[in-house]
Amino acid sequence: MTEPLVRIEHLSKHFSVGANLLRPSAKVYAVDDVSFEIGRAEIIGLVGESGSGKTTLGRSILRLIEPSSGSVSFDGRSVTGAPKRELRNLRRDMQIVFQDPYATLDPRRRVVDQVQEAFHIHGVHEQSKRREVAVRLLERVGISPTQADRFPHEFSGGQRQRISIARALALNPQFLIADEAVSALDVSIQGQIVNLLMELREELGLTILFISHDLSVIEFVSDRVVVMYLGRVVEIGKADVLYRRPRHPYTRALLDAIPVPDPSRRRMPRPLTGDVPSPLSPPSGCHFRTRCPHAVEACAKIRPELRPVGEGQFVACIRDDVIAPAEAPASIPPRARTGI
Repeated sequence: MTEPLVRIEHLSKHFSVGANLLRPSAKVYAVDDVSFEIGRAEIIGLVGESGSGKTTLGRSILRLIEPSSGSVSFDGRSVTGAPKRELRNLRRDMQIVFQDPYATLDPRRRVVDQVQEAFHIHGVHEQSKRREVAVRLLERVGISPTQADRFPHEFSGGQRQRISIARALALNPQFLIADEAVSALDVSIQGQIVNLLMELREELGLTILFISHDLSVIEFVSDRVVVMYLGRVVEIGKADVLYRRPRHPYTRALLDAIPVPDPSRRRMPRPLTGDVPSPLSPPSGCHFRTRCPHAVEACAKIRPELRPVGEGQFVACIRDDVIAPAEAPASIPPRARTGI
């Protein structure tokens, strides 16, 4: 077995909020002791409700925000322990595509200049060839060379995201984080961007962490899926296995919430009860217990750790009878959940 490209070990990020003269600050546990690995040329889907910590985890991996504790290594090199100069070199191999492409592009600069900006910063390519390389990158992601000198406002949302991808690929990275990269786009455009990322994975051997709240897109694009709830990972598994036989009650509830376009298919709903707890004061023991239909008294006292349950799946639940494979499989057929 080859060494993973990215290894995340016990990573946490806590934010201090609400401090004033009358009371001390409180902590928001945005990412709480997360561990998993990402193999070379693998696409990992990271999914969960809004506020589950997905984006914070992605930015902590790249040290765009500093983790509170834990470690991240990339290709055997420490990311969390790297000094600034070494971190800059590491980031040539690790890039990110954000949710809002218009906010990430400078409205006052031509897109070709923004793509070749990384060449200037890192001293890549001869000065005379940088524009040519940037134009080729834009063309590879579907932007015509005749459009290279336009400004961001002259493109559609999907085109701007393609430009953002071209800019992220400028230094030929090994690892790409796509942080809700298609959630702001129309469904048809989502499909084009997802297909583009999958093509780039095949051509360039890219390793991708694909962050989304949309399980339909996650299932289509991912080799494996990591499910987060309130800062913690509750399930990890191969995409085809996890969607066919989810083990954690939270994963089942997420899958049950996916619309099915076939009215003849009956669901076996497992509705979530209550509201998402505040990350300022998460429940003791299992964070999910306040909404779990299978919670027992012990769930309030024991923090569940990820443990193997077969077929490459890992589940954070203390109840063997709940995670047993006797549960009915997900009520939607594989590869039929999205129009992509």
